[in-house]
Amino acid sequence: MSKGFASSYRIGLLATGLFVCLAAVSARLVWLHVIDRDDLLRSLAKARGQNNPIAESARRGDILDQRGTVLATSRSLILAKVTPGSLRDKDRQKWPQLAALLGMPLPALEKILTTKFRSPTPVKSASSSSPKAGLVFNLNLPPTAGGNTAATTDAGTLTFPAPVQSPAADASEDEGLDPTPDRNGLKVVKWAYLTENPAKPQPIPESTYREIEKLNINGIGGDRVYQRIYPHNELAAHVVGYVDRSKDQNPATGIERYADFYLRGHDGWREGERDGRNHELAQFRTREVPQADGYGVTLSIDANVQDIVEQELAFIAQKYEPLKATIIVSDPRTGFILGLGNYPTFNPNEYNKVPEAEQARMKNIALTDVYEPGSVFKIVAASGALEEGLVTPASTFDCQLTSVEYQGSRDRFPTVRRLPAEDKSDHFDHPLTVAEIIAHSSNKGAAQLAMKLGDERFYGYVRAFGFGQRTNLPGGHEEPGLVYPPRLWDTYTITRMPMGQNIGVTVMQMHQAMSVIASGGLLLRPQLVKEIRDPSGEVVYRFDAAEVRRVISERTARTMAGLLTKVVSSEGNAAVAAIPGYEVAGKTATAQKYIDGKPSTTHHIASFIGFFPASRPQIVISVVVDDADAHCPGGVAYGVKVAAPLFKHIAEQLIAYPNLDISPGVSPSAPGMLAFEGGHR
Repeated sequence: MSKGFASSYRIGLLATGLFVCLAAVSARLVWLHVIDRDDLLRSLAKARGQNNPIAESARRGDILDQRGTVLATSRSLILAKVTPGSLRDKDRQKWPQLAALLGMPLPALEKILTTKFRSPTPVKSASSSSPKAGLVFNLNLPPTAGGNTAATTDAGTLTFPAPVQSPAADASEDEGLDPTPDRNGLKVVKWAYLTENPAKPQPIPESTYREIEKLNINGIGGDRVYQRIYPHNELAAHVVGYVDRSKDQNPATGIERYADFYLRGHDGWREGERDGRNHELAQFRTREVPQADGYGVTLSIDANVQDIVEQELAFIAQKYEPLKATIIVSDPRTGFILGLGNYPTFNPNEYNKVPEAEQARMKNIALTDVYEPGSVFKIVAASGALEEGLVTPASTFDCQLTSVEYQGSRDRFPTVRRLPAEDKSDHFDHPLTVAEIIAHSSNKGAAQLAMKLGDERFYGYVRAFGFGQRTNLPGGHEEPGLVYPPRLWDTYTITRMPMGQNIGVTVMQMHQAMSVIASGGLLLRPQLVKEIRDPSGEVVYRFDAAEVRRVISERTARTMAGLLTKVVSSEGNAAVAAIPGYEVAGKTATAQKYIDGKPSTTHHIASFIGFFPASRPQIVISVVVDDADAHCPGGVAYGVKVAAPLFKHIAEQLIAYPNLDISPGVSPSAPGMLAFEGGHR
C-alpha cells in the first residue's frame, strides 16, 4: 500500500493546532459568558441606553365645561439637562447666555457644567411644607426669555403655582451618575439637570428651550414634562378637584380623581443612543413603547352659570360672613349639574398653600356635610299623602291642636303624641288646607300629613326620595346622611321628621329630592360628566339621563308644583322669591342648629330650594347658608330673608343667559296653568 500525502508528524501538528484553537475559543467564550459577563452586559446596556431609557411623558387629558371652556389642562414644559462629558471648550463663551435663559446665576451654572465626577452622596429633598411663591403664566402670549410672563385675561391675572415636581423630584444625586465608581470612589456624571436645586429640578417653557437650542451648545438637551394648571383658579374648584405635586401627579379629589382612568394616559419610553449634543440617534433605536395621552372629559358644568353661582357665594360671604354656604343649579329634565359652588373655597393651583387649620375648605360640603333640612323637607310628607290618595290639596287639618292620638307601627294601642310648635309669627285661627299647610309652612300640618301615611309608609317615601343613601355624584367622599328606620324611632320622630328634624341630609340629597317634583316624579341620578373624548377630540362615550326610580306619579308631581307656587306668592311666606312673568315654585327652611346638644336660638341654617317655570321646569336652584345669624337683623338668619332673595337673583341672571333659553311657563291667566285645588289638571 502507498503512503498518504501527509506524514504522521504533519497530521499531529495540524491536530495540535486545531485543538489549541478550539481551546482558545472555548476559553474566550467562558471568559465572555461567565467570568466577564456582568461587566460586558453593563457596557452593552450603557451603549444601548438601557440604564437611561429615553422617556416620553404622556399628557393628562383636559377637563372642559359643556361649552368647551378649559377648566383643567396640562402645560408642556422642558427639563433642561447636560452631559458634561460632551461639552466643548469653544462653547464656554455661550454659557452666560444659557444662564440668562435658565434664570440661573452664572457661577451656579458653571458648577453644574464643569462637574464631571461626583461622590454618591444623596441630597435631601426640600420640605413640601414650604411652598414656593407662585409664578404668573400667560397661556396665550409668548413667554419672555426667562420663562416668566405677565398674564392678563378677561377675568384678570391668572396666577399659577411654581412648576410641579418633575419625574426626578425627590431624587438623590446618584441619578445621572455612572453606577460604577472609580478607584477614588467617584462616579462619572453622565447627565445633570440644569437647575439650582438638583433634588427639585424646575422645568422651563418650550419657547425658552427653543432659544437654548439656538445656542447650539454641545451636550445640552431636555426632556418634556407636563404641569397641571387650572386656568380659572377657584372656578368650580370643588367639582374639578386637583392633582398633587408628586412626580406621578396623583389625583386627590373631584373629577380629577373620579375620571383619572380616562385622564391619566400612559407614559412611553424608548431605548437608543445619543450623539455628543445629547440628541437621539433614531437609527440606533432598539425598542420603543409609544406614550398614550389621556382622554378629555367634558362636564355638564356651564362656566357662566358656575361664575354666577360663585359670585353669589362671594356676596353671601361678604354680607353675612356665614360659617359655610352651598349653591347648586341643575337641569331637572336630565339631572345634569350646571353649577355647584361652596363657600369657603380654594385655588387648586395653590392647594398646598391652604393652612392645615383651614383644609376643611377643600371639601365639597354639598356632599360631605350633613344637616337638619328644616321645613323644605315637608315636601316628602305632602307628596306621599297626595300620592296615596289620603288627601287632596283642599283637605283640611286643625293646626291649633297641641296633641293628637296616633298608633305607630310598634304600638299596640293609640297613644297621645305632642305636636310641634309653630313658628312664633304663625297663628292659625282656622283649619288649614293642604295647600295652606305648604304655603304657610305649618309644622303641625306636616306632622299630621305624615301621621296619615303612618310610620312605615312615611319612611318608605323618605327613602324613595333619596335620603339615607348616596347620590353617587362624582366629587370625592359623600356622606349617605342619617335616617333611622321606624323600629328605632322614639315617640317624637313621626311628628318631628316631617318638618325636617331628627334626620340628617346633605345639600345634594335635598336638591335631588326637590328635583323629583320638578322632573315629574322621577328620581334622576345627579351627574357631572357628559362626554369622554379621545386625544383627537372624538367622542368615545356620552352620558345620558340616569333614572333611578319613579317616586311619585306625574299627576302628584304637578299637584305639588302647583302647591309650591303658592309658597312664592302673596299667599305664601316666600313672596320675595317671586319673579314677575315667571312661574316659580319653592320652599323655605330655617333650621335650628344644635349647640352642645341643645337647639340654639342664635345659630340656624337658612335655605331656599325651588324650580321654574313650574309648569315646565327647566332649572332647579338650591341655596343653603349655614350660620349667618350674627349679621342678620334680629340675630336670626331666616330662609326667607337670607336664601330666598339669593335664589331670585340667581334665577334672574339665568333667565337673562341666552344659552339656557328659559321660557316663562304658562301664564297664570292662560288655559292649562297648573290646577291644584282639586289635585288634578
